[in-house]
Amino acid sequence: MDDPGSTLKAGPEPPIEGVPKPPRSHTLMGVIVALAVVVGLYFINRYWLAPAMKRSGMSGGAQRMAPDFALTDLGGNKVQLSQYRGKVVLVNFWATWCGPCRVEIPAFVDLQSRYRDRGLVIIGVYVQDNESDVREFYREYKLNYPVVPGDDEFTSRFGGLLGIPTSYLIGRDGRIYSKHSGLEDVSVFETEIEKLLEAPAAEQSSGGKCNDIAASAGRRVAGIGALKAQF
Repeated sequence: MDDPGSTLKAGPEPPIEGVPKPPRSHTLMGVIVALAVVVGLYFINRYWLAPAMKRSGMSGGAQRMAPDFALTDLGGNKVQLSQYRGKVVLVNFWATWCGPCRVEIPAFVDLQSRYRDRGLVIIGVYVQDNESDVREFYREYKLNYPVVPGDDEFTSRFGGLLGIPTSYLIGRDGRIYSKHSGLEDVSVFETEIEKLLEAPAAEQSSGGKCNDIAASAGRRVAGIGALKAQF
């Protein structure tokens, strides 16, 4: 007969099982959330930040003069903004690591080819990038316009950048007529370029057709606001 005061011996402990893998549905949900965040950031930039910056940079009244600069391009040539007075200039801030920039730049190459003889000059300003990557990009994408480096001091002269790509369209009179932040449809650039090319420098200084650029930008902003109000 067993001693009632004896200690009962415990049986062997069951093996510790590993942490179960999350269900496949959880993984799928994580991917969907990540995609939703990316899409949300795109629309915030497209319909909130970019229109707000356009509105501040393209409001009515006299357009401010573009800051002059003199920088050296990849070929060792001096690029000075004032030397292009009398032409329409598109200054584009970009970088090789910027996805939207890679989408936008081929369209700029095409615009430069089609409008060069009418007086369009595009100047690419790369920021927070290294020259070797820029040179490789330049060859791969067959850029047909000068590319120069830009630092914080340089970008601050244009009012600073909230992001890239950011582009400024400058009229024949040296004044900034539009600012585009984020990826923009090439048709918008082409419409504005056409209007600036059609108007002589004297007319640009006094307003004329070029004020239509600011007005059309205002209508785009108002249209976006009305669309958002429906939701």
